[in-house]
Amino acid sequence: MIETAYLAGGCFWCIEGPFQQVKGVSKVVSGYMGGHINYPTYQQICTGTTGHAEVVQIEFDNRVISYQQILTIFFHLHDPTSLNQQGNDRGTQYRSAIFYQNEQQLCTAKQVIDELERQRVWDKPVVTTLEIESTFYVADEQHQQYYQNHPYQPYCQIMIAPKIAKISKLFKDLLNN
Repeated sequence: MIETAYLAGGCFWCIEGPFQQVKGVSKVVSGYMGGHINYPTYQQICTGTTGHAEVVQIEFDNRVISYQQILTIFFHLHDPTSLNQQGNDRGTQYRSAIFYQNEQQLCTAKQVIDELERQRVWDKPVVTTLEIESTFYVADEQHQQYYQNHPYQPYCQIMIAPKIAKISKLFKDLLNN
């Protein structure tokens, strides 16, 4: 059964590239969600005034990988304890957020956060927001499959490649060969 997850963990390229390596994930699309204007542009998002977050839409087969596993990988791809910031990217557009579609996804997100905090994975509390799904706006084509199309670009080498290496180590059994 195909399900969809909407996740925001800073720059969408840093979430998109790693999830393209995950078994059961059939599609990853970069875009925007959670704001108050229709059809925002990348330039508008970058101002931090639209309320949108950079989001990835992940379609996955729940017979291969669960929503809980998707969220667990997500939490290891970014710093969920950093409010409205990931690395040098600052602003609400870079917030850590899970946009849930139903009560089951909300409960699963709360359980994953509770478990990670119980395990003390981070020194600080998780600040990831749990927001109801709203309209997803697909980002321009130049933002899609960014790592796949530009693997040797410095940003990809410095920011995305280490995230792929990290999940390759932590979640080897969940990744494509």
